[in-house]
Amino acid sequence: MNWLDLVGWAGSAVLVWSLLQSRILRLRALNLVGCFVLIGYNAAIEVWPGVGLNVVLAVINIWYLRGMLATRHDEKTYQVVEVGVGDQFLAHTLRVHAADIARFNPGFHWDPDASGRSAFLVVTADEVVGVVLSHAEAPGVAQIDLDYVTPKFRDFTPGEFVYRRSHLFTERGFHRVVSPPRMVAPYYHRLGFRPEGDSYILDLPASSTAQSA
Repeated sequence: MNWLDLVGWAGSAVLVWSLLQSRILRLRALNLVGCFVLIGYNAAIEVWPGVGLNVVLAVINIWYLRGMLATRHDEKTYQVVEVGVGDQFLAHTLRVHAADIARFNPGFHWDPDASGRSAFLVVTADEVVGVVLSHAEAPGVAQIDLDYVTPKFRDFTPGEFVYRRSHLFTERGFHRVVSPPRMVAPYYHRLGFRPEGDSYILDLPASSTAQSA
């Protein structure tokens, strides 16, 4: 086997590996890399149908990647829907993703009967991409219990849309948001939170009601 054959096999392996990804952004990116490798390989051995196929696949991947990257922070693409803490669909979502939630949020427990709870679903079209649950930890302090992203959208940060709309917290009298305890791979430093001990803190602007009082 010569080096050119190794290139072809490597490109095929990357293409297959991409299809095993649950994260849609990573799937598209790896698939694009595999296509580029196979374009070069097929051109070198003059298999033009293979070149044409991978060029088309590369263009498709670029089209979707461009759309995903352009809308990853777009509030028209991702919307926040507040639901009741005892909502059946929320309970279903937590149940379906229970194992994955425990993996990234060890020790998470949600008690919908406790007072001061809030629940938000982040959706794109009719698909749930994230869940943010919180409770009143102390006067003016909102403690995030869960900030979960479904595997398909894990390369994005849909929870940001909850924190970006500070009125969701300030209208409840909160002036500070605290990240979940013991969360694996937190991303809050990218959202304006500041580190404090083992947590991240977001200081909120005063609500318009408080300013006018």
